[in-house]
Amino acid sequence: MFYFILALLLLLFIAALRCICIVPQANAWVVESLGRYKDTWQAGLHFKVPVIYKVIKKVSLKEQVADFEPQPVITKDNVTMMVDSVVFFYIFDAKLFSYGVERPLAAIENLSATTLRNIIGSMTLDETLTSRDDINSRITAILDEATDKWGIKVSRVEVKNIDPPRSIQEAMEKQMKAEREKREAILTAEGKKQSAITIAEGEKEAAILRAEAEKQQKIRLAEGEAQALLAVQKAKAEGIRLINEAAPAAAYMTLRSFEAAEKMADGQATKIVVPSDIADLTGTLTAFSEAVKGQSNQ
Repeated sequence: MFYFILALLLLLFIAALRCICIVPQANAWVVESLGRYKDTWQAGLHFKVPVIYKVIKKVSLKEQVADFEPQPVITKDNVTMMVDSVVFFYIFDAKLFSYGVERPLAAIENLSATTLRNIIGSMTLDETLTSRDDINSRITAILDEATDKWGIKVSRVEVKNIDPPRSIQEAMEKQMKAEREKREAILTAEGKKQSAITIAEGEKEAAILRAEAEKQQKIRLAEGEAQALLAVQKAKAEGIRLINEAAPAAAYMTLRSFEAAEKMADGQATKIVVPSDIADLTGTLTAFSEAVKGQSNQ
């Protein structure tokens, strides 16, 4: 009898332990009571009534990533290419997720595929290759709205790879190569143009500087010659003034007359003709000097 009671107590203890349920963090358990939805248990400690309560689904509330296989898509200009996408989502309502749709991941994959075909089917190849952000945002909005009734929140969708046919890729590579060669030729021509402009501007500046230097040189030479001529004239005037002040004698004036005649011959004449009235000229000069002297004495 003792062992029976002990075994019964042990069974009751095990049954009580099995009635205790601990839901981990970031999880939710959907509970049914006699086949009908009863409650959604959040993280923490819960008690389950044996036989009556049943946990039908344990749902993770963490954000999940679904990476789908590449699928053929036809563009507006009839180019068939392989496109694969990645969907980021999380479950915000465990009840809707459990009762809303059968195989939710497969439903998201099929919905993503059809939406991707519809969007890319309205775009050309070039638009598809250059409008990934637009495609991602449009798919995200459509999937998020469609999955609300399944208790799923689609946070974002990313188109991973867009693979056109090999012939299209080769044509694109040739086009890119031609564009690079075109840009290279344009840059080379621009470089040569700028180089020629720089050289021409340098030569122009050099010519201007040379002309300015020659101008300044001529101005300075002219100024020097003018100053020299002015100095000579001043010296002659000073000499005449000094002679007048000294009141030279007739003999001196005669001697200066002969020196002037000699300079006129310039050492090349064999004969010098002396005017007959040179003595009279000397006398006139003497009289002129004496008159000047007399005026200065007064």
